[in-house]
This record gives sequence, C-alpha cells and structure tokens, in this order.
Amino acid sequence: MQIILTGHHLDITDSLRSYVNEKMGKLERHFDKVSNTHVILSVEKNVQKAEATVHMSGNDIFAEAHEPDMYASIDAMVAKLDRQVKKHKEKITNHLHHKNAPTPEIED
Repeated sequence: MQIILTGHHLDITDSLRSYVNEKMGKLERHFDKVSNTHVILSVEKNVQKAEATVHMSGNDIFAEAHEPDMYASIDAMVAKLDRQVKKHKEKITNHLHHKNAPTPEIED
C-alpha cells in the first residue's frame, strides 16, 4: 500500500510519519486490495485534524477526525476507516456468495 502524507500548516516529523504508516498498515490486515491512501494532517487554531482517502478495488473510503491531540485524531480516523473497510469487505463477500449460490427450484 502506498501512503501519501501531506501536512497543512504542519511539518510532518519522522515520528508522525512512522505513526501514520504503522496505523494505516492495520487496514491491510482486514482487506488486502488497498491500492493507495492519501492522508492529510492539518492544524486549525487549537484543533488537530486528520483526514484520509483510501482507494481500493471497488470503492473509495473517506474519514476525518478532529481532536485536541494529533495522535488521538490519527487514532480516531483509523478507527473510522477500519469500520468502513470491514463493512466494504462484508458487502463484497456477501455479494460473491449470493452470485455463486444455487437457485432453489420450485416443484409443482
């Protein structure tokens, strides 16, 4: 998975970069068809904001979080993305099972 990390009004430190890479790597455990991710970290007044767009096969997922601490906002954003990725994976597997399931025959 390719991660593009951008900072608005914020310098991306090595510790922030490694933290984001570590947390976003957890998404690949649930769904391995993630192609790339664009993460934007920004600071507006006293609010730390983290947002990400995940591009994967069949869908794009977006999540954002606002917290007083940047690491907390990254954690909240990843938790939201994690739920959405799991939901997307369940939809795909349910659709695949319905396509392959035999249709019941009606006897008269």
